[in-house]
Amino acid sequence: HSFTTGSSLCFPNLNSSCRRLLLPSFKTALLYVLLAFVSLLTVTLNLLVIISISHFRKLHTPTNALLLSLAGSDLVVGLLVMPIEGVRYLETCWLLGRLMCALTPFLYYCLLSGSLGHMVLISVDRYLAICQPLLYPSRVTLSRVVFLICLCWGCSALYNACILMGHLQQPHRVHTCHGECVLVISHTSGTVDLFFSLVGPCSVMLVLYARVFVAAVSQVSRLQTVPSVPTVKRSEWKAARTLGIVIAVFLMCFCPYFYPSLTGQDTTTKLSYYAVLSWVMLLNSCMNPLIYALFYPWFRKTTRLIVTLKILQLGSSETKIL
Repeated sequence: HSFTTGSSLCFPNLNSSCRRLLLPSFKTALLYVLLAFVSLLTVTLNLLVIISISHFRKLHTPTNALLLSLAGSDLVVGLLVMPIEGVRYLETCWLLGRLMCALTPFLYYCLLSGSLGHMVLISVDRYLAICQPLLYPSRVTLSRVVFLICLCWGCSALYNACILMGHLQQPHRVHTCHGECVLVISHTSGTVDLFFSLVGPCSVMLVLYARVFVAAVSQVSRLQTVPSVPTVKRSEWKAARTLGIVIAVFLMCFCPYFYPSLTGQDTTTKLSYYAVLSWVMLLNSCMNPLIYALFYPWFRKTTRLIVTLKILQLGSSETKIL
């Protein structure tokens, strides 16, 4: 960073201040409006999912418990991570101090790893529902899924505390001036993370969904030859399709982030394209409710009941949604 004086410094009273990149005021205002819109949209859409699944008793299923937890994670992204990251890129300065510099990447990565863990759990859930339909109700109970959700978030926090140990202890260790928050994940840590956060989970998801696809094809052929054979409920197939789309969209947003590790570079916020990689991932948080709206009639129905305030009526939680 080169230094200058006056309004182009992050902290004009400090000689060690970083230089501030001044954008035209119209462009800055436009980007702030866009940031506010995306953050508000993410919060609103995920709040609709949370209220829907929490309020309506018919939606209290193990699969929906995973979607509820995922929506909670996406809500925090819209409420905290998007505004913080947006201000960082628009102001080109870190104005929130050392503690927040340490905690923000930790929160971001915890939410990301937790969401990835949920994608794996959703794949397992759909595999059991489609490939082992008779055992599914006894194996996949609400209490077991809630336990796995808690375990998933606990492991995510522990794993990221290990990966980001150096940054959490000394968030300012690679700073060259006052007013920047630089995160560097070494190539070694990045390679370990590449396996645990990409190769491993993706392999599990692909194998399980391949089995689901094979089961779908074999069920169609069995129905043609022996129409009386027991089949998986149509609703389970529809859920498998919708959640398959959720997983595919998540991976499309998630995989580009590992490009630096694949090319042998350190992963750092100083990379010129880091902002693009991180915002592609952040925008995934507002996509899931849009997918539900397209493919789940129950979500469209509950949204209407929430928006028209009919959920405030007595006994509305028992409404027939499905």
